[in-house]
Formats: sequence, structure tokens, C-alpha cells
Amino acid sequence: MDTKKLRLNAKEILEKDFKTGFRGYDQDEVDQFLDVVIKDYEQFHKEIDRLNEENVKLRKEVQRSSEQPKPQTSTAGITNYDILKRLSNLEKHVFGSKLYD
Repeated sequence: MDTKKLRLNAKEILEKDFKTGFRGYDQDEVDQFLDVVIKDYEQFHKEIDRLNEENVKLRKEVQRSSEQPKPQTSTAGITNYDILKRLSNLEKHVFGSKLYD
């Protein structure tokens, strides 16, 4: 969310002056409520700023990682079965028929 699109900020809420009518609101109750709203707005702004910074950081990391060359693996098609088969053939070659006597 872009904080520039918000219609109010904490200072505007704090400075808002309500007119009182014949059966107006309790001024202290309104002030207490507005204090809570102001604190929430300040927390929202801090969280939005933190998330925007984190977003920028993560985008840079993605950019860097996509620019790095991918390592070439020479063992791409080798499985455990292939390794065991090769090991078995090597044992037969080295030890010959001694293993099976």
C-alpha cells in the first residue's frame, strides 16, 4: 500500500477539531479514542515502511541471484543405483572371484 494515498496521517487526526452541538460528544472520550487511532496510524506507517524496505531488499536479492550463472553439474543423471552398480563392478574387477568363494 502506498502511504501517499492515505487521506489522513497521525498529525491531522491529532489536530482535528470537532464542533460541539446541543447534545455533543464528551470531549475527553473523543480525545482518548483519537489517541488510540493516532497510535494505530503510527504503527501502520512504521509497518508499511518496514515492509517496503524488506520488499526492496528481497527484490534486489532476486535480481542478484537471477544474474548469477547457474552451476553446471556433471552428475546430473547419476542415481544411487548407478553408483552402487559401478561400485559392484569395481569390486569384481579388483577382488575378482575372491568375493564369491
